[in-house]
Amino acid sequence: MAYIDTSSKSDPGSYQKGNPVYIILLTLVATLGGLLFGYDTAVVNGAEKSLVEFYIYKTVNGTYQYVSDIVSVVTQYQLLLSVVMVLIFTIISGQIVKLMGKKKGLMIGGAILLIVLLWIIWFVGKPVPTDPGELKDTADAVKGFVVSSALIGCVIGGSLAGFISRSLGRKNGLFIAAIAFFVSAVGAWKPESFNFFGVLDVYSFVIYRIIGGIGVGIASMISPMYIAEIAPAKTRGKLVSFNQFAIIFGMLVIYFVNYFIAKQGDDQWLTETGWRWMFFSGAIPAGIFIILLFFIPETPRYLVLNNKADKAKQVLRKIAGEEQAGKILEEIKATLHEQHAPWLSYGFLVIFIGIMLSVFQQFVGINVVLYYAGNIFRNMGASTDSSLLQTIIVGAVNLAFTVVAILTVDKFGRKPLMIIGSIGMAISMISLGLTFFLGGAELSKGSSMVALIFMLTYTASFALSWGPVCWVLLSEIFPNSIRGAMSIAVAAQWIANWIVSLTFPMLNDNVWLTGMFNHGFSYWIYGLMGILSALFMWKMVPETKGKTLEEMEHLWKK
Repeated sequence: MAYIDTSSKSDPGSYQKGNPVYIILLTLVATLGGLLFGYDTAVVNGAEKSLVEFYIYKTVNGTYQYVSDIVSVVTQYQLLLSVVMVLIFTIISGQIVKLMGKKKGLMIGGAILLIVLLWIIWFVGKPVPTDPGELKDTADAVKGFVVSSALIGCVIGGSLAGFISRSLGRKNGLFIAAIAFFVSAVGAWKPESFNFFGVLDVYSFVIYRIIGGIGVGIASMISPMYIAEIAPAKTRGKLVSFNQFAIIFGMLVIYFVNYFIAKQGDDQWLTETGWRWMFFSGAIPAGIFIILLFFIPETPRYLVLNNKADKAKQVLRKIAGEEQAGKILEEIKATLHEQHAPWLSYGFLVIFIGIMLSVFQQFVGINVVLYYAGNIFRNMGASTDSSLLQTIIVGAVNLAFTVVAILTVDKFGRKPLMIIGSIGMAISMISLGLTFFLGGAELSKGSSMVALIFMLTYTASFALSWGPVCWVLLSEIFPNSIRGAMSIAVAAQWIANWIVSLTFPMLNDNVWLTGMFNHGFSYWIYGLMGILSALFMWKMVPETKGKTLEEMEHLWKK
């Protein structure tokens, strides 16, 4: 069931006269979903090298030694990737059906699935390579699959989040996410002990990471949605941006946790045992999140959607005060007349903008920095401990400039910040690629410092713009009546994230590309995406600063 806006009312800004402390407390609980989002996705940064050496291959005297039966590893990789591809493209096909209707949607979705099935037949039938170079490239593909496995779950969770938020509620959606985080943390800690799947231990680990990813995907949509639905319009940008702050804070926390754990032993201990505690540490914030969710209410908009106006009014009394609760309730009711509203009710443009915002947020390469920063710093010549310490610096810069975005997003608007950030990222990534390209096989100390500076300016540019502000825009641009369509944008975001994270090891470690460009090639691609994202923001995206969620409906109707 969806809803159409027939109201011309504007700001339910009377929230301002209510209880700001209560609103902030609700926001902080919801942002724990964001904190776990950051924590769970960035934990792999410190564990990436250990996972590869424990499950796939080690480098000894310049040669690659596979630590287990590589034929079995590659064979199960082919099967699992095939299952994943069917699952993801079934989700995409379902979104297409929802978007375009049964007749056209089934035709297009069916054609996509047919192409995927033909690819799977070819892919599964491929023999395991025997040539050392080809085998190394395949092992790097397995590495990308293992490291980015949580993102598969993010695609699933992001796609289901619209259905969950509509059918079960915003609060229950956050419960599901919290439980998924907890199960994933425990399962990834000892994947061999909790291997109920009949697969190699490395793929038991992958499955638990996918479960955690489902939690991330759900939280990535529902946490900002929850905040947006309980926040006043005048401060909504700032409060929704707190979710991104929580994501970055979660990343910074796990960077410190990873560094602390890595200091407890040598590299061999880290490879055998240390990485397990990195993943298990996520059970602590997940448990806290589960407990706190018992003490927050459902959002007033969801309660009105489900004919629970009395409960909605009780929540509004706490949020906005007795005098304003009735007025705000009537404004919400006026915009939620029951209708079966297709996702194209407001045209394709709003859907297209949502998808492209999500895709550009990932194609600029941020998660290469967040997931593979340790790898990048080791390419600069840093030791394991130094690379983890430099990763903490990246996280601190990310957090600091996210605060700048929070303080300015409601003052300067969404578009200026996004365009400035895009330009900064483009310059930084192109320059970083040139630094690697011109630095030769071994970067000098000076070149390494220059590369670090470009990494930091890139991170600052992203944190100022596409990090928090993209989520603000996604939570604002979709009208109430097609709010579920946000799930297609979130799914697109995680698919783009997965593509970037899966392909980076192939681009960065490919023997031919490394010989030609010395690790610089991939950064130039991300720099180009930064330029395109700036043009997209300038030409296509409307400013949403100061507009209520109800007013956005009138914008798209025009």
